[in-house]
Amino acid sequence: MERWKNSCAVVTGASSGIGAAIVKSLLKADLQVVGLARRFDRMEQLRSSLANSLQSRLHIIKCDVSDMMSVNEAFDWIEEHLDGVDILINNAGVHIKGQLLTMNINDVEKTLQTNVMGMVYCARRAFNSMKKRNVNGHLVLINSILGHNLPNLGPSITPFVNIYPMSKHATVAMTEVLRQEFRENQTKIKITSISPGLVNTEMTTEICKTMPALEPEEISTAVLYCLSTPAHVQVHELIIKPLGEEF
Repeated sequence: MERWKNSCAVVTGASSGIGAAIVKSLLKADLQVVGLARRFDRMEQLRSSLANSLQSRLHIIKCDVSDMMSVNEAFDWIEEHLDGVDILINNAGVHIKGQLLTMNINDVEKTLQTNVMGMVYCARRAFNSMKKRNVNGHLVLINSILGHNLPNLGPSITPFVNIYPMSKHATVAMTEVLRQEFRENQTKIKITSISPGLVNTEMTTEICKTMPALEPEEISTAVLYCLSTPAHVQVHELIIKPLGEEF
């Protein structure tokens, strides 16, 4: 991670769970970190919980990644005050309980807008910043095991699924599309998809009571591993499961 010292890393969905754990890990690795999230008060709480030596390197911006204008305003601020983006951790995502056939259609659209288009909006701005400054940056997309395989989970889990796996299957395809586009644009920007199994976060608390689960800090460790690989090594996909997972 030494080569990233004082670089600028942007983490979406930074207010809790995996995003908050990644923010802490990057700060401890001596990076400047910009946390983007809708819940600004939660990010302020996160910053106040940090050691004084880390607080000054965490910049927090209220941002709804599903809204392109909100994303553009956030990245405009980053380019004005921090020169640009070197690392993007596309972590923000939503999951709304319900069945695809009967849940509120606005919730279906919200999931797709956040989990798919939010990644697209942020990836485009990060790429433009890296390309303009000739930076060999790195994009990390926080995916899910459900982006690769959708097991028959049974009636007790079915209401937790709906459109979410479809949005994560899109992330698998997005990773390869971006890899090819980075190559065609003659850059050395890396792209990595990290697909955890069940992680113990606010989104999954109810399921975690009955199934093996990972902790957010274990995902942040994986992010740092991917970022620390040599310049010619790209971890394209990393799947992480808790021991004993049933699918």
